[in-house]
Amino acid sequence: MEKNEMYDVTIIGGGPIGLFTAFYSGMRELKTKVIEYLPQVGGKVTYFYPEKVLRDIGALPAISGSDLIKQLKEQASTFSPEMVFGERVDDLERAEDGTYVLTSHNGQRHFTKTVILAIGHGTLGVKKLPIVGANHFEGKNLHYAVDRVENFRGKHVLISGGGDSAIDWANRLEPIAEKVTIVHRREAFSGHESSITEMNNSETHVKCSCYVSDLIGKDHIEKVVLTHVDTGEKEEVEIDALLVNHGFDLDLGGIQNWGMTTSDGKVVTDAKMETSIPGIFAAGDIVTYPHRLTLIAGGLAEGPKALNSAKAFLDPDAEAMAMYSTHHKEFVEA
Repeated sequence: MEKNEMYDVTIIGGGPIGLFTAFYSGMRELKTKVIEYLPQVGGKVTYFYPEKVLRDIGALPAISGSDLIKQLKEQASTFSPEMVFGERVDDLERAEDGTYVLTSHNGQRHFTKTVILAIGHGTLGVKKLPIVGANHFEGKNLHYAVDRVENFRGKHVLISGGGDSAIDWANRLEPIAEKVTIVHRREAFSGHESSITEMNNSETHVKCSCYVSDLIGKDHIEKVVLTHVDTGEKEEVEIDALLVNHGFDLDLGGIQNWGMTTSDGKVVTDAKMETSIPGIFAAGDIVTYPHRLTLIAGGLAEGPKALNSAKAFLDPDAEAMAMYSTHHKEFVEA
């Protein structure tokens, strides 16, 4: 085994949860490394929701995805964790001394005493529109993410989806678009109640029990064909842009072969964020346990819990949690 620098904790994933966990790891004075598959931090927030307004994080009435990541990145850098980009961790090996060796897809090896998984849903992959030839319109007026809200100003935007993302984008785009239509194959939406109420009270055109079954156009989508689930009746709708929010494909890559207990593509943990493998912890959307809060705010609490468990794994006599930041020397002496 080649010689390499040993870390107390390695956080796999540089999204919101991984960044905040890195900050808290510094609070606990642990030597920390973050490994992110993408070329920058932020995870799916950076790539898919940079302009989405988030309203369910304490003390932040409203913040865009890009601004949230900017602040989390600044916070995470407080204690100068090692940051590695462009590596997907696949393999895990336990050394004779109980430490772990992580091997990335490119052969790079990382040495660590504990691991915290904060990889969200795994490698990012949106669920594409299941229509032959749909990829021809990608990069034109078929979208799976919103880079700039202004690109939709004055347009008829049709949104396909029935979850939080679809509803949130309907509410965000309705004031600036000429028209917003949202299509959902079920009778009821699955987003937050207040967001659904906001949508229903707006000028958004809501079409339930139907789905996008075909796309009409040459260079750009000119019309979509909607098929009604119950009757099979078809309807053509002229649009300027199609936004598809069908969720993400779960792909844990090589991590699913580590031997951890999983359920429905997620890692099972206890209340301490411990997985079934000693020294391996998890937080955020990769995790499942009874009554989990599926919000960023919930994940931001799970990260420190996982880190505290890692600290206890390394030092059973350590305090259960870090001192409050207002008492930490890094900030008192600042």
